[in-house]
Amino acid sequence: MTNQTPGTFNDNEYWLKRYYFVRAAFSTMWVIAALVAGRQSFAVAALLLAVYPAWDAAANVIDATRNGGLARNRSQAFNFAISSLMTVIVIFALNVSMNWVLAVFGIWAIFSGLLQLSAAVRRWKTNGGQWVMILSGGQSAVAGAFFIAQAGMPDEPSIANVAGYAGLGAFYFLVSAIWLTVSHMRRAAAA
Repeated sequence: MTNQTPGTFNDNEYWLKRYYFVRAAFSTMWVIAALVAGRQSFAVAALLLAVYPAWDAAANVIDATRNGGLARNRSQAFNFAISSLMTVIVIFALNVSMNWVLAVFGIWAIFSGLLQLSAAVRRWKTNGGQWVMILSGGQSAVAGAFFIAQAGMPDEPSIANVAGYAGLGAFYFLVSAIWLTVSHMRRAAAA
């Protein structure tokens, strides 16, 4: 770790811990809203489906800004652009069918997963908990391919299809945040 005394977080680790906890909390609340209200109302589901990639775009900008800006964090800059574009495309796809929405989420999950994996690999040497983000990015890409295949099925999907994906995302962010917290506690105990 860079410029830190035993038992302390460097500024970036502290930021990542909080950032991962916030991402986990948002995704958990999104999943609950999707399963409780989104399954009952298409308008709520549509709003939630548009909000999810928009939140990812905003989160990438916030994280990149905290870590030197979008110019220094190209994978996050590209993730911001992809997530922003996919938000608009999801809104369009909602006017066509849920199969289209699921296909769009599949494309987005592949791109955002690979870009998350890239950001985690870049952070590997300076921050803990990145193995979880690497797994999350890989899982996201696989889920995206599954979404695309599922979108071609005759049965119309629902927001519940995306909720499982968001739930796994929440789990990965929570595990990474806990990993950073435990690592800090271990360093503090050793100091």
